[in-house]
Amino acid sequence: MDPKEITKFCIQNGLLIDKEVLSLLSENSDLESAKLIITKIKSQTKKKIITKELFEKDKKEIIRIFSRLPVENQAKLQKLKVKLGIKIEISKEITAVVEEKKVEEVKEKKEFENKLGVKVLSSPPEEGKKYVVQDFVNFYRERFSKMRELIRNRRELRGLVSINKVSNASKTTSVIGIVSDKRITKNNNLLFEIEDMTGKIRVLVNQNKKELFEEAKDISLDSVIGFVGNGNSEIIFANNFVYPDASIPERKKSPVEEYALFLGDLQIGSKISMEKDFSKFIKYLNGEISNDSEISKIKYIFLVGDIVEGVGVFPNQENELTIKDLESQFSHLAELLGKIRKDITIIISPGNHDGVRLAEPQPFFDEKYAWPIYNLKNVIMTPNPAMVNIGARGGFEGFNVLTYHGFSYPYYSDNVPSFVNQGGAMNSPNLIMKYLLKYRHLAPTHGSNQHLPSEEDSLIIEDIPDIFVSGHTHKMDIKHYRNILLISTATWEKQNKFQERMGNKPDFCKVPMLNLKTREIKILDFYNPEQEDEIFAKEQEVKV
Repeated sequence: MDPKEITKFCIQNGLLIDKEVLSLLSENSDLESAKLIITKIKSQTKKKIITKELFEKDKKEIIRIFSRLPVENQAKLQKLKVKLGIKIEISKEITAVVEEKKVEEVKEKKEFENKLGVKVLSSPPEEGKKYVVQDFVNFYRERFSKMRELIRNRRELRGLVSINKVSNASKTTSVIGIVSDKRITKNNNLLFEIEDMTGKIRVLVNQNKKELFEEAKDISLDSVIGFVGNGNSEIIFANNFVYPDASIPERKKSPVEEYALFLGDLQIGSKISMEKDFSKFIKYLNGEISNDSEISKIKYIFLVGDIVEGVGVFPNQENELTIKDLESQFSHLAELLGKIRKDITIIISPGNHDGVRLAEPQPFFDEKYAWPIYNLKNVIMTPNPAMVNIGARGGFEGFNVLTYHGFSYPYYSDNVPSFVNQGGAMNSPNLIMKYLLKYRHLAPTHGSNQHLPSEEDSLIIEDIPDIFVSGHTHKMDIKHYRNILLISTATWEKQNKFQERMGNKPDFCKVPMLNLKTREIKILDFYNPEQEDEIFAKEQEVKV
């Protein structure tokens, strides 16, 4: 770093800096961190001349200054602390302060969530790590181990063995493997190659077993499932497949009448965003349209991604924006959400338009752009995907809601044969949601989404939700799967050219309203193309 830059900064701020400290700063820190420490020293010590003696005489004050710097800047200044001879004292102080700050932040977050009747059960993903090939190897091994645990106790898997223990003699056997290859043989049978931590083996599905063969065609690469059949260490002839699958014994009901609403794909900032209709929705929530007693019992709103249109998401997007920068899009969204009455808790997760990384799991919104949303007192941020608990109270454990924006959905719509034969499943997203619950993973196939390896695969559906909600398809769809309520949300954006070209048929401005006590669902409809300026809300009961 050029010491002239530091000297110039000091002069601009009415400071003098001696050569020794100037040399230390230029050699052992970046310009941003150097400016930050100089600014802090000026404001905290009121000194006009910065010397090494200052660091030694006012050590307590210097420790306090370092401890209050952002963590990333503290890391960049480690060399400087060593050179100044105050590494041990300051590092210990910083560690204590940072850890204390983290504990306080976690405590405040939990208190804040509990106050609003919500608990975020998912941990945020790690960020800023440099990845190497071994990270991906470890990631898939960890995924396999966890998925295997979800399957291994199924009673259908009698005589379960690892692949290297499959007998050389022909006999009935069961194995669990990750599907590494899948192809049609010259005899039109289906041949899988599967592997576990001990080895590989082939599994053949005969075309004459018609139901099993059709089922096998839908199995995706990289899925972890159980295979039951007859064979030996060379090949197994399949008789059955065993999936991790998800189910819950009953549909919970809250002891208190409260309502939860589910929305996604607001696309604020787009020229085709239906903001007028969203404003009608806000007026409805605030009792300006109807004085129905149900309205006052609405306690939760889920926004599952693509809440703004974003910038640079696709080529020439700037031509389709009314708000052309990300920060202003979030500011406008915050202005809209800020009008909603404060006894409603708003739970927000990101999607692929929201200015966070595309790779899943996606972290919280970037405060640099989304700070206006963070300032709203009744808003809780989550990563994507996330498990969120709502409605818990004494004697009732509440509802676990799995939120996932749905970035992987187009892949399965286009690649699962039974979906392709029906013309795809983007207009029936419940089919994809059921499929992923069956495999207990939100994107089992490598390539169905962009992802980063982590110590734990947060896209595994390890804990089974009461409610599974997603967006991305712009299609409202409500079904049950093994007592799990599936909700795909409508959009608040008119049909775009891409969707029209792909044959997607969006649903506009419809809001599922779930009664947590009775489990009844109503659809609030705020879309009226013939009378756009009329303030109204149609209601439609849905039987699921």
